[in-house]
Amino acid sequence: MEALEHALVSAKDQAIDGLVHHSDRGSQYVSIRYSERLAEARITGSVGTVGDSYDNALAEAVNGLYKAELIHARPAWPSVTEVEFQTMNWVDWWNNKRLHEALDYATPTEIEAAYYQSHNAEPALT
Repeated sequence: MEALEHALVSAKDQAIDGLVHHSDRGSQYVSIRYSERLAEARITGSVGTVGDSYDNALAEAVNGLYKAELIHARPAWPSVTEVEFQTMNWVDWWNNKRLHEALDYATPTEIEAAYYQSHNAEPALT
C-alpha cells in the first residue's frame, strides 16, 4: 500500500485514466484493501495467471539486474538507509542514463518523452 500511495502522490494531478496495474498473484496485490484502493484511484487491476512465468518475466529480469548490479556488488551494506539511497540512485540511472538495447539504445525517459511528443501531450511524471 505504501508503494501504491507513493506512486499516486508522485503522479500528482496527472491523468492516470486507462492506467493498468499489473502484478503477480501475491496476497498483497489481490487483497480487498489493495483492490479497493486501485478502484478509488481509477486504476484497473490486472494479475497474472497462476504458474505462468512469462507474466512477470520483465519484472524478474529487472529485479535480477538490480540485485546483480547493485545489491550483490557489495559484500555488506552499512544500513538499510544506505540500500534505500543507493536504490534510488540506481533507479534514476536505469530510467535516465542507462541505454536499453530493447529500446534501440535509448533510455526509458527518452522513449516516454518521444511518446508524449508524438501524442501532443505532457509527460505523466515530471
